[in-house]
Amino acid sequence: MPGIRFHYLETDFKLPHPRLTAQWLQKVARREKAGFTSLGFIFCTDDYLATINHDYLSHDDFTDVITFNYGDTSSRKEIEGEVYISIDRVKDNASAFAFPFDTELHRVMVHGALHLLGYNDKTPTEKRLMREKEEAYLSLR
Repeated sequence: MPGIRFHYLETDFKLPHPRLTAQWLQKVARREKAGFTSLGFIFCTDDYLATINHDYLSHDDFTDVITFNYGDTSSRKEIEGEVYISIDRVKDNASAFAFPFDTELHRVMVHGALHLLGYNDKTPTEKRLMREKEEAYLSLR
């Protein structure tokens, strides 16, 4: 089924405005001249995401977001993937950086979407561009 879906694993968290959030993310994709055909956001705990991080990426630490691209990476027209987000990590980061939880959550969501749209954050230049894109798209909410 095309579109953006939201799932919850091992957490009591529920996204407050899923329809508005999906519309915002589709707007982000349109600005990037792309579209999300099938995009799943999975909200989970630190422990759940740490297991994925270990099993699939061989990393043994906590992270706030992991993105899996399932689509044709040469096509930006039909993006398919999943974005796993640790609600525990988002809460901790929001507190540590003195951001509202909602802002940090949306930052992490758009960060995952930007990865699916072809952006990386491995080098300082890529990180700077990713942060600029995050800020620009947060203002569209």
